[in-house]
Amino acid sequence: MAEIDLDPLKSALKGQKPQGRSALLPALHLAQSIYGYLPEPVAQEVGRTLNVPLADVYGVIEFYAMLYDVPVGETILRVCGDPACALAGSDAVLDALSQHLDISTDEVSPDGSFSLERAPCLGFCEHAPVVKVGEGTLGGADPQNISQIISWTGGRPKAIVDGDLRLLTANCGRGEPTSLDEYVSAGGYSGLRKALQMEPEAIISTLKASGLVGRGGAAFPTGLKLEGAASALGEPKYIICNADESEPGTFKDRVLMEEDPHRMLEGLLIAAHAIGAQQGYIYVRGEYPHAFKILEAAVAEARDAGYLGDKGFDIEMRLGAGAYICGEETALFESIEGKRGFPRIKPPFPTTHGLFGKPTVINNVETLCNIPYIIEKGAVAYRGLGTEKSPGTKLFCVSGDVARPGLYEVPFGVTLRHLVFDLAGGMRTHHKLLGMLIGGAAGAFTDEANLDRKLSFEDLQAAGLPLGSGVVMVFDESRDIRDVTLRLARFFAHESCGKCYPCQLGTQRQSEILARIAAGGIKAGDRDRLSDVAWTMSDASLCGLGQTAATAVLSAMELWPDLFSVDRGGD
Repeated sequence: MAEIDLDPLKSALKGQKPQGRSALLPALHLAQSIYGYLPEPVAQEVGRTLNVPLADVYGVIEFYAMLYDVPVGETILRVCGDPACALAGSDAVLDALSQHLDISTDEVSPDGSFSLERAPCLGFCEHAPVVKVGEGTLGGADPQNISQIISWTGGRPKAIVDGDLRLLTANCGRGEPTSLDEYVSAGGYSGLRKALQMEPEAIISTLKASGLVGRGGAAFPTGLKLEGAASALGEPKYIICNADESEPGTFKDRVLMEEDPHRMLEGLLIAAHAIGAQQGYIYVRGEYPHAFKILEAAVAEARDAGYLGDKGFDIEMRLGAGAYICGEETALFESIEGKRGFPRIKPPFPTTHGLFGKPTVINNVETLCNIPYIIEKGAVAYRGLGTEKSPGTKLFCVSGDVARPGLYEVPFGVTLRHLVFDLAGGMRTHHKLLGMLIGGAAGAFTDEANLDRKLSFEDLQAAGLPLGSGVVMVFDESRDIRDVTLRLARFFAHESCGKCYPCQLGTQRQSEILARIAAGGIKAGDRDRLSDVAWTMSDASLCGLGQTAATAVLSAMELWPDLFSVDRGGD
């Protein structure tokens, strides 16, 4: 192998060196952008510069799917294989690319131009099937038009945004980001200006009174989280935007970041003021490089305009590298700290012992985007939207077999029927509803029996359905739910970090059993085996990934028991 010139890397890493280990992930991204992959001399130089042992450097490289220690193609083709894209024909796209390039998945074309990968959800479910071509994204990929795919030059499909009202998505749907001037002219940053005239305790009280809870799935009260960090001992305090949106079927945060970045920044700044944070981080999933660049530009705009930087608070950007587990808050902390993204045991909780062991508040993009409205208009006005127990609006990502897949903003309390049939246009032509996956890969299936169920935390909970991240994936009567559950199981088996055995082994076993069932080879007792694995993972896994990895499977077995019975095994 030819000797590698490390001078460009040494020069590039000068700005990373003072941060030490916490700069490891950005440094690896930087090194990979220079050399195309991370050969040993490059890994050694990164470790030497940041004072990180080489074994730890390799531990991080091997942890992330988008970091490579072997040569890859000049352009990486990532074909989404999760349910929404599979429904739209992504397997045929992958096969066509494989035949055209004469390579299998995870191989490099003979001329070194392309690598081909089957990817987990890419966050463009409304445009299925999706192929990520380098940093560009092609929606509606056609297996009969391979030349369009391999020549794609970096564009992305325009977001489809609608709803009953447009509180969070008022500036979305244009296909381009809202600039600082545009945001301010429409009333932006007025919430921050008001917050800066308030005592931190008053901000927290307003958010508590509003009833705002987290929109990432856990639904923890936002005001209580801020109150806990504000009263915790220890300095400095951190505020983090979790933009590692990786739940299959979810794309709401991507739309908000790409088209209205300052709304999230304003929410982050208000929250920082409320807890007295000195430093903020925005952690964006690796599959969202375009959103990352837009947010970088927005942060620079806000800094130049004096909204941050000269008030004792600033923001650092972090780009992930392909690890669903980093959406778990403590795994995200580990990633920022330059370690493998393993979740931590709780307690202690982030509000007292978070990033670098200091008090930390972490919320997702949608949650933070609610804060400016609440501070500007007040808790009473916010509670005028939605229901008593679920105030405000919710963003729902509707995908699958509907006429108009897209992002829909509605007040809590509208029905599932209204969302699917009135807003998303109902079923595709000449097909009937079979079922819906609510909440994402970690969610649960339901059928037409719940179409008139209200979309609120309390109503869905009463039906045994999680609101989750706002996913509604629709399946018509032509779909094989066994294949869908297999894809969900494969996702969790692939994304399990391996730290705890119940999840590491359970997700693999669940995937194996469902693969056999999907192939028609079901055995007597498989339902019991799946149930045993599911409850073991749920009871004994360290974090939410393992605890919810079987939720959708259990709900499918309950809803369509004949599909998982031995009598149907040979069909």
